Amino acid sequence: MIRRAARAALSLALLASLVATLLTAARIARDPALAPFTEAAADEIVAASDRLMSLHATPEAVLARIEARLAESPPNAVALHALETLAADRGVPLPPDLVARLVAARDKGLLEQAAGCLRCAWQPADCALSAELFCQAPMVLTPAGDVAGLARAGQALLTGAEVDQVDLLLSAAGLGATAVLLASGGSSGTVKLGTGTLRLAHRMKLLSPPLARLVTRTAATAVDWARLPAARSAEDVARLVHPEALRPLGEVAEGLGRIGATLSPAQTLHLLRHIDGAADARGLAAAAEALGPRTVARAEMLGKTRLLRTTLRWSATTRQLMASLAALLASATALLCAVAQSVGLRLVRRLAGPA
Repeated sequence: MIRRAARAALSLALLASLVATLLTAARIARDPALAPFTEAAADEIVAASDRLMSLHATPEAVLARIEARLAESPPNAVALHALETLAADRGVPLPPDLVARLVAARDKGLLEQAAGCLRCAWQPADCALSAELFCQAPMVLTPAGDVAGLARAGQALLTGAEVDQVDLLLSAAGLGATAVLLASGGSSGTVKLGTGTLRLAHRMKLLSPPLARLVTRTAATAVDWARLPAARSAEDVARLVHPEALRPLGEVAEGLGRIGATLSPAQTLHLLRHIDGAADARGLAAAAEALGPRTVARAEMLGKTRLLRTTLRWSATTRQLMASLAALLASATALLCAVAQSVGLRLVRRLAGPA
């Protein structure tokens, strides 16, 4: 009698676990918003990235990364500064010859920046990366770059040249048409900063291939370009835009704006190469808000995938599903053990038989 009651209790527990698992799975299937991961808290990001840095940012790895950056032509001043700071913070001694090369690279970069600013002001694509970051980055924070974008588009229309659709769309957004990009949420300030960063990065050719395809496709399909010649202001351009088609771009702009509100324009532009879409922008924004200027060095040492992994944690729904699956597995195992024990005892009694 006791054995039957225990088996019935195990069966009931198994059934309850199965029902809980099915209900949680049904919730996830019905609601696409119930993602398996959610954004980690700032202290969780710091702790997780600290653990990874202890594994991957060894003194040898830091020195090797500095060597790799110095071998580039021209050297990336933002990355080198972040790596130098990392080495100092972690007490990694730099060999004298490496220090001399870093000083030489820094001095050369300053000369190139000073000589190239006038050329970069109108055509960033013709400049070296260091000069672009030095001369063009401050334009992100002012309307001057957006005015220049509209001027370039107007000149192209007057001369019959091809209009840079991405440049024009993002310039108009920066001058007051940001409302059309707010479908994804967020404040107009962060979205405006993000659109300015996107516009500048597009002209500097710093966008990753997937992100470049996204902005190009969005600009081509989200605007009624046939009516563009009749537009006389940024507000006129805004009226030609289909807001829903801009949602993916708005999500990227929101993430970029969050990064730009925390880091310098040069650091933001440096990190932009790691962004392929809205998910990457959100992840790097969370990392920047948690880590501050350390984000650049951690991106250098950990790489994009590891760094973004630190910004995520299991969602409550996923933990609930995993708990239900664990309970289901435990109940099934206990029931199978009870059945096996019962069958085993019967077999033993049958084999023993009457004397």
